[in-house]
Amino acid sequence: MTDRFPTLGDIDCPADLRKLPESQLPAVAAELRQCLVECVAETGGHLGASLGTVELTVALHYIFNTPRDRIVWDVGHQSYPHKMLTGRRGAMGGLRQQGGLAGFPSRKESEYDTFGVGHSSTSISAALGMAVAAQQHGDGRRSVAVIGDGAITAGLAYEALNHAGNLDTDLLVILNDNDMSISPNVGGLNQSLTRVLSGPTFTGAREGGKRVLESLPGPFAEIAKRAEEHVKGIVAPGTLFEELGFTYYGPVDGHDLSSLVPVLRNLRDQKGPVFLHAITRKGKGYAPAERDPLALHATGPFDPTTGKALTSGGGSNSPTYTQVFGEWLCDQAAADTRLVGITPAMREGSGMVTFEQRFPDRYFDVAIAEQHAVTFAAGLACEGQKPVVAIYSTFLQRAYDQLIHDVALQNLDVTFAIDRAGVVGPDGPTHAGAFDLSFLRAIPNLVIAAPADENECRQLLSTCWQHDGPAAVRYPRGKGPGVDIEASLDALPMGLAEIRRKGRDVALLAFGTMVEAVTEIAEALDLTLVNMRFIKPLDDALVHNMAATHRCLITVEENVVMGGAGSAVAECLNAADQLTHVVQIGLPDANLEHGSREQLLANAGLDAAGLGARITRLTQRVRGDSTADISTV
Repeated sequence: MTDRFPTLGDIDCPADLRKLPESQLPAVAAELRQCLVECVAETGGHLGASLGTVELTVALHYIFNTPRDRIVWDVGHQSYPHKMLTGRRGAMGGLRQQGGLAGFPSRKESEYDTFGVGHSSTSISAALGMAVAAQQHGDGRRSVAVIGDGAITAGLAYEALNHAGNLDTDLLVILNDNDMSISPNVGGLNQSLTRVLSGPTFTGAREGGKRVLESLPGPFAEIAKRAEEHVKGIVAPGTLFEELGFTYYGPVDGHDLSSLVPVLRNLRDQKGPVFLHAITRKGKGYAPAERDPLALHATGPFDPTTGKALTSGGGSNSPTYTQVFGEWLCDQAAADTRLVGITPAMREGSGMVTFEQRFPDRYFDVAIAEQHAVTFAAGLACEGQKPVVAIYSTFLQRAYDQLIHDVALQNLDVTFAIDRAGVVGPDGPTHAGAFDLSFLRAIPNLVIAAPADENECRQLLSTCWQHDGPAAVRYPRGKGPGVDIEASLDALPMGLAEIRRKGRDVALLAFGTMVEAVTEIAEALDLTLVNMRFIKPLDDALVHNMAATHRCLITVEENVVMGGAGSAVAECLNAADQLTHVVQIGLPDANLEHGSREQLLANAGLDAAGLGARITRLTQRVRGDSTADISTV
């Protein structure tokens, strides 16, 4: 790698980078970009955003004394160049693989990863906390938050900006604007203006002007201040950030190191909250990603020459659960004009592309603002509309208060389509939908359903849609067992489970994806198998019947055991003073690290081998020795 990348090959840490003359930085960036493409082509990952931050990353580590100075990356989609410059270039072959590098910054992975991320809009709050701590310690460390134009749409970012602007704390916030959503005006004039505005001459004049304004009588000072703001609004789009208390600079070309380096050098030692607006291009420098930044935003392995995905072949032609939802959404919208579809910036991920095309007036992408998405849906429901909120399991966590206070407490008719439930895979613990059954089950008025297959997913979506009140259907990433999907919009009976087979001694009460996982086990051991379908309302009558006719119940779910569906079964029996033994099988009380879905299920004992071994062992104890202590199984 050293021969192919002669400049990059000599950089094992940012200190090595800082030894280079500034004239060599473009070569570093060029080699870093090529190396990045080749690495991600092998493993897959978030490519487009990382390509867009190559020069910005080089400049930051060149100017700031990392890791002593803190750089906080928002979301982490754009952090691959950062990983490669901070001693992990040789480990990129294991990116997002089990035991390899995480796909996002991780504090336990490197001292350069100052804050663990995966979800958006946390960088400014975290960096502000670090800046205040540095101020209190008196150690002079600098703190920098790098946030994208998508992430800055979330309310948390503005809460942090509002707080930071009222503090006399040194903080640099860099807006990585790769969609030109604030200002596309990135010409030579703006770059020159930013270099001048960030320099010591203008900064000194600004501070002197402030002192002059402060000495003027009140009415004259206010008039002068407003005049200054209006003039600045003509030449720079940062009035909003100035109003929040930041000193704004930009926009600057985020790919021009001859601009970035001197600007960052000027801003490094500037006092107070500072905001730098950098324009970048997603996929910069790699033609396939520049042509289609969406396709190569998050990608599997691909051909680095063409950018085309590598397919393993032999895959099932059945649709994913996400596609099942997207088709149902369009069919239901065609049948009922009250349907409104809402997504917090996950149109493609949640399967809503076709819905937006067919029903643009009823499609709302509220940006990365999960809290707003839920309360917006509540407002629609108040006026007789029937909103459907398509949201990832871990993203719904961010709107928990709104779910309780604004929807469930008022018993409003909002349907939640919860994607990425259970084990997700390479994105790691920040995206693992391991908790939704636990945190949803405690909410009054809320229906919760988990389909066992694709057709049942469609049926349960219709069931929850037709329910007059809040309801949620949770389903996993990827494909199901491949059953045929009926075209109807018929509902299933609310709260009723389905007995898939009758056996003896032990009843398996399986939820969602685990129905397929234990079907062959039930056949082999002659066990009763129940597809529970609903977590809430639970089919209490069936649970009591199973307890009365079997010596042991085993619940199986793709959710943490603590507070999950198995806990609902145990609580049902406890409330009726039924003493049948219940064994709860599910995800462990631990963060699920990155790896393939199959590897993570195996690690948790929820693959065919793990489930088969444990259920067989338990069944043998139940049938072989009635006095055995089965609580240890």
